[in-house]
Amino acid sequence: MIQEYQLRVLPEVAANEQRLKEYLVQEKGLNLQEITATRILKRSIDARQRTIYVNLNVRTYLNEKPKEDEYQHTEYKNVEDKPQVIVVGAGPGGLFAALRLIELGLRPIIVERGKDVRERKKDLAQISRRQTVDPESNYSFGEGGAGAYSDGKLYTRSKKRGNIDKILNVFCQHGASTSILVDAHPHIGTDKLPRVIENMRNTIIACGGEVHFETRMDALIIENDEVKGIETHTGKTFLGPVILATGHSARDVYRWLAANSVEIEAKGIAVGVRLEHPAALIDQIQYHNRNGRGKYLPAAEYSFVNQVDGRGVYSFCMCPGGFVVPAASGPEQIVVNGMSPSNRGSRWSNSGMVVELRPEDLEAMNDFDGNLMKNEDFATPNSQSAMLHSQLKMLFFQEYLERLCWQQGNRKQTAPAQRMADFTRKKLSYDLPESSYAPGLVSSPLHFWMPSFIAERLNKGFQLFGKYSRGFLTNEAVMIGVETRTSAPVRIIRDKETLQHVRIKGLFPCGEGAGYAGGIVSAGVDGERCAEAAKAFITH
Repeated sequence: MIQEYQLRVLPEVAANEQRLKEYLVQEKGLNLQEITATRILKRSIDARQRTIYVNLNVRTYLNEKPKEDEYQHTEYKNVEDKPQVIVVGAGPGGLFAALRLIELGLRPIIVERGKDVRERKKDLAQISRRQTVDPESNYSFGEGGAGAYSDGKLYTRSKKRGNIDKILNVFCQHGASTSILVDAHPHIGTDKLPRVIENMRNTIIACGGEVHFETRMDALIIENDEVKGIETHTGKTFLGPVILATGHSARDVYRWLAANSVEIEAKGIAVGVRLEHPAALIDQIQYHNRNGRGKYLPAAEYSFVNQVDGRGVYSFCMCPGGFVVPAASGPEQIVVNGMSPSNRGSRWSNSGMVVELRPEDLEAMNDFDGNLMKNEDFATPNSQSAMLHSQLKMLFFQEYLERLCWQQGNRKQTAPAQRMADFTRKKLSYDLPESSYAPGLVSSPLHFWMPSFIAERLNKGFQLFGKYSRGFLTNEAVMIGVETRTSAPVRIIRDKETLQHVRIKGLFPCGEGAGYAGGIVSAGVDGERCAEAAKAFITH
C-alpha cells in the first residue's frame, strides 16, 4: 500500500529517514515494521518564525517497494537521416530545443561560438589570473550558456509557459540529482552542471545530431523573407530553419539584426550591483538564530522587492554560500554575476540588487551631470536623437555602464566596490571586507559615479530592506559593480502562435537572448516550444 502525507517537521527529522519513519509512526499511527521505504516528493523551508520547520510531501510505501523510477525517462531515437534544423547557441534554450527536435524526429545541428564546457573552464580561470577576457569563451559564451558557470539555479515563476517538470526530469536523466524534483528552489550547482551538460551533448550526438564548437554565426541567409540557413565565421554554411538561441550577451547578433532590418525592439532590463554578505550573517538573520543554520539547514536564502519612486528595486539570482564572478564578455567591460557550488559551502552569500529600467527612462535621464548624452561611447554614429529612439538603446546603456565601471576598476577586472552602509551614507569606504570576487576589489564611490536613477533608488531600497530584516543593512556587506546582464536588452519580435519571427519565415527567436525567458528552466521550456514550432513549419 502507498500513502502520501503532508508533514511539517523539524529540520533534524526532515534530514534523517529513520527519524522521519519514527515521526510517521508517532503522528500517523503507522507500524514501523511495515514501512519499507519513504520518498520525499516536495520539500520547502518555513523560516518565518523563530522555530524553523520543513514542509514535506512524503510518499510512504507499506509492505511494498517502490517500482517506479524517481524521474521520468524521455526516449531519444536516431535522427541521422531526418530533416535538419539549425540551432544557434548551446545554452539551455538551444540544448533543450535540440533534444526536443530529436524527440520529434528532426536532426539538430548546433552551432556554438564558444568552446565545450570543459575547455571553457580554462578560459574562465584566466579572467582572474591574467585579468583578460576571451570574447568568444567566457561566462556568457560557450557550451551551457550563461547558466553553466553562474550557479545552475532551476527556480522559475513562469509556471504557465510550458512543462517545467519535463525540463527537470531531463536534467535528472542526464545526471542531475533527483533532489531538484523535490526542493522548492531546485539547484544543481556549478560543480555538477558541466557534467550534466556534457551528457546532454552526448545524447544529441549519439542520436545523429551535430555540435560545432568555436563556430560563430555571422549572418542569417534570408531569401524572400524566409531563412534558408546561416553563415559562420569559419566560412562554413549550414542550411535549414533556424532556432536562434544566442543568449542575452550576443550583442553582435543584435547589431546584425538591427542593421539588416530584422524587427527587434528595446525592452526593459534591471541594473545595479552584486551585494555580498558573510554567509554566517545571512544565516543568523534569516533563521533568527545567533548560531546560524546549525547542522540540518542549508545556507539561507533571501528575497527582497519593493517599489521606489515608481520603479522596482529587488534582489535577483540570490546565491547562498556562493561566489561573485567576473562575467564580462568583451574588452573594457566589468560585469559581475553570482554562482554557488552544489553544497553552497562558501563563506559568502550574494545576490544581484537591481533597479528596474524601462526604455522610456533613458530619454529622461539627464541626471549624469550631462555626461551620458555627451559621451561618445554611448552615442550612435548618427544623432543622439536617433540613438534614443533606436532599437538598441538599452544595449548602448549597458555598454556605457560596463565601460564606466571598468574605468573605475583601474581598467582591469578588479571591480569597484563600496561597503553597503557607506553607500547609503554617501561615504567612500576606507577599506573593504574580504570578498569571494577573485580578480580583486578597489574602493570606489559608487554613490557618486553610478547614474542617480539607479544609485538613489538602490539607497532607498537598502534602507527599506534594512527595516524589514534587522542586520541586513551593514558595513559587513559589500556592493560590487556592476550587474547589468539580468536579461536581454532587446526582444526579437515573433508571432505568438507560430513562434516564428513576425516577418521572416523559418526563424524562431528562442530563450533569454530573444527576450522570451529569464533563466535556465524558462529558457529550456522555450527551447522545447521553438522545436515544436519548427516541426510544425517543416511539416506544413
